[in-house]
Amino acid sequence: MSLLGTIQQLADFDTALLANTIGYVDATPPEEWYMGGSIQSVTPTLGPTVGVAVTCELDTSTPGNQVDMEPFLQQLEKIHAMEEPVVWVAKAIGSRPDHECIMGDGMAKMLYAAGSVGAVTNGGVRDVDGLLSVPYPVYSKGTVIHHTPIRFCKINQPVEIGGITVSPGDVIHANKEGVIKIPPGCLDVLTERAIAMRAVEHESHIGNRRSDLEPREAKRRTAAKVKEYGF
Repeated sequence: MSLLGTIQQLADFDTALLANTIGYVDATPPEEWYMGGSIQSVTPTLGPTVGVAVTCELDTSTPGNQVDMEPFLQQLEKIHAMEEPVVWVAKAIGSRPDHECIMGDGMAKMLYAAGSVGAVTNGGVRDVDGLLSVPYPVYSKGTVIHHTPIRFCKINQPVEIGGITVSPGDVIHANKEGVIKIPPGCLDVLTERAIAMRAVEHESHIGNRRSDLEPREAKRRTAAKVKEYGF
């Protein structure tokens, strides 16, 4: 199956379910692929968000910045030419981290029109009502009301956000509970295995609700379900 087809299928799953599945089917340590809780959805009614990462570094907080938006326009052209949906991953690197505001609904409209389905950043954003209306899901450190002149510093290079490194081309999956990058080694099997994991969780949770079962028996039954579905 093409990468586009895989991405379209993965949009049917919530991010936590995929994270649980990855833990069973891929040897990549989890600390390398799930972001920390500082990165949260500011548009929780939108999502899941799934796409290929296009990355950049920008400064939106340093006093005396000189505007440089040319790299952003280059990225929009790149996104427009890509077949797969894109998650724009923007690392804020300015001198006043609490003042970083990497985008509002104006930039969101341009990204959306080019083919981006959402953004992830360690900075802040604004115009949340506008983001919702696009619709354009964003995962960030929160909201910040304004910014200094925006200067793009690097594009299309690995960036560290939320405690993990995201490289151009990584598949990002996110929803209102958080953000992961999917290890490439499990992409081909993840949809099939996630369907099985959904069944494991559904059947196990029914048992977990039963007050007549001893805790160890409930745990044993869950382990049996995991094994039954091939994990």
